[in-house]
Amino acid sequence: MKVLERLNDPELGQRMLKLVREKAVRAADRLGRPAVLMEVCGTHTTAISRSGLRSLFQGLVELRSGPGCPVCVTAAGDIETMIGLSRIPGVTVATFGDMLRVPGRDSSLERERAAGARIKIVYSPADALELAKNNPAAEVVFLGVGFETTAPLVALSIKQARDTGLNNFTVYSVHKIMPPALRSLLDSGGINVDGLILPGHVCAVTGSESFRFIGEDYGIPAIVTGFTLVDIIDSVNALLNKILSADSATSNNYRWVVKQEGNGEARRVLEECFYTGAAAWRGLGIIKDSGLMIKEELSSYDARNKFGLAASICDEPPGCRCGELLRGLIVPTDCGLFGCRCTPTLPVGPCMVSSEGACAAYYRYERGEVAK
Repeated sequence: MKVLERLNDPELGQRMLKLVREKAVRAADRLGRPAVLMEVCGTHTTAISRSGLRSLFQGLVELRSGPGCPVCVTAAGDIETMIGLSRIPGVTVATFGDMLRVPGRDSSLERERAAGARIKIVYSPADALELAKNNPAAEVVFLGVGFETTAPLVALSIKQARDTGLNNFTVYSVHKIMPPALRSLLDSGGINVDGLILPGHVCAVTGSESFRFIGEDYGIPAIVTGFTLVDIIDSVNALLNKILSADSATSNNYRWVVKQEGNGEARRVLEECFYTGAAAWRGLGIIKDSGLMIKEELSSYDARNKFGLAASICDEPPGCRCGELLRGLIVPTDCGLFGCRCTPTLPVGPCMVSSEGACAAYYRYERGEVAK
């Protein structure tokens, strides 16, 4: 059993899993169906798929993926803008590797690079900054994709560019913040979620307090947790306890990393460089105050301003159901393209591209389980 193989103490793991399964049966009896829990974060999705945990709870607990993969929720229009940026003479696009293969309407950054566009894979905003320093004749545009975990580093790179007078570095920010997206998802009423597993690394920046509204406004319990298998099993156990006791409070099970108030320094640098505005999310549409926009006083480091970029509107690829997947309405195997027309080699949608995408995780780790 993959789950037990990944635990340092298989005997303890066996007892933990037995306890969780017993609670899941009781919760299913109370609800009249298996409990539906959403793991918001793509890192959790990958860990669950890799361990085989989803199949272990089959029929007792249904684990659904949420909008916590930053590459996946990047709107199709923003992908088109990124591709357009790579076609501007003199521009070098710096990006994380996951963005390279996300399909646009008729191209991708990978195809543009093969056609001669200057596109560099970097591992941090600091790498992009260094690229600009070493290539003063080039306009280096860093694609700022991610949530509250990566945005502070981008903010620091903008501040450093300003402080050193570097004038050939800009950021195309499609950074997003998670609380408004979860509020939008829960407001839609499209999915009957009994509990949420919240990303510990996001909460380390925002603080657990930022997610208290989930229980207070929607009566749904949520657990902040880490990314080990024990963390995830413990979060499922805690959510089942809350369902059985009708406790809808948001709880922090990752206290050694996450504080109620979050990381003050990270939050401060975000506030110095960004303001919140409406942002387009794949599958969720335009969400108010969910995007991080570069402040006016730093507009010379904003690629939208420097290159006069207008918002692009683009339809989803025909047949792709990434949007429904990101809202927790389906699982990857519900999509007719999964595993046939859409594979990691020839992806149709971003959920099959990103290392945190649910389709990629299912394809890599769970196809055999589905076939059974």
